[in-house]
Amino acid sequence: MERKRLKVDMEEMKTAPETEETVDTQEKSEAQAAPEEAPVKEEAAGTETETAEEPEAPAEEEAAEAEPEEKETEEKEEKEGFLGRMSRKEKKLKRELEKKDAEIAAAADSYKRLMAEFDNYRKRTEKEKAAAYDIGAKEVIEKILPVVDNFERGLALVQEEDKEDPFTVGMEKIYKQLETTLEDLGVKPIEAVGKPFDPNLHNAVMHLEDDSLGENVVAQEFQKGYTYKEQVVRHSMVQVAN
Repeated sequence: MERKRLKVDMEEMKTAPETEETVDTQEKSEAQAAPEEAPVKEEAAGTETETAEEPEAPAEEEAAEAEPEEKETEEKEEKEGFLGRMSRKEKKLKRELEKKDAEIAAAADSYKRLMAEFDNYRKRTEKEKAAAYDIGAKEVIEKILPVVDNFERGLALVQEEDKEDPFTVGMEKIYKQLETTLEDLGVKPIEAVGKPFDPNLHNAVMHLEDDSLGENVVAQEFQKGYTYKEQVVRHSMVQVAN
C-alpha cells in the first residue's frame, strides 16, 4: 500500500510541473492576445472620438473666424482709448494755450496802456516845462522892457550936434545889441501907428478926431508894445483917431 502511495505521489509530482507549464503557457497566450485586442479597442475608441469630434469642426472654424474679429475690436478699442487720451491731452493743452494767450493779450494791453500813459505824461511834462520856461522868459522880458524904453527916450533927446559924440555912439550900439538879443529870443515889437486898432494888441488911452485919418486907426504911439512867441508881453499904449 505504501508503495502504491509513493508511486502515486511521484506521478503527481511529475504531472504538477506539466500542469504549471500548461497554465503558464495559457496565461502567456492570453497575455499575448490581450495586447492584440487592446489596439483594436483603442482603434475603435479613436474612431469613436473622431466620429464624436467631427461635429465640433464648425465650432472651431467659428472660433478661428471670431479670433480676428476680437483682435480687430481690441485694436479698435485700444486705438479709441489712445485717441481719447490724446484728445483729452489736446483739450488740456488747448485750454492752457488759450489761458496763456489771454495772459499775453492782457499783458500786451497793459503794456500799451502804460506806454500811452507814459507818452501822455511825457507830452504833458514837456508842455508844462515849455509853459514854465515861457512864463519865466516873459517875466524877464517884462523887466527888461523898461530898460529898452529908457534907452529910446534918452536917444530921442540927443541933439543933432551931439549924435557924433562917442558917448552917444556907444549908447546907440548898446541899444541895437539889446534889440538884436531880444529878437533872437523871439521878442518882437508890435506895429501900431497907421494900423487898425486891435484891442488884443493895443491899449487906447486917448481919442482923436482927424478927417485925414481913417476910422478907428492908431494915430500915435506913446509906449511900444512887444510880443514873445506870438504872445503879448505888453500892449502898445496908443491914441486912436475917429
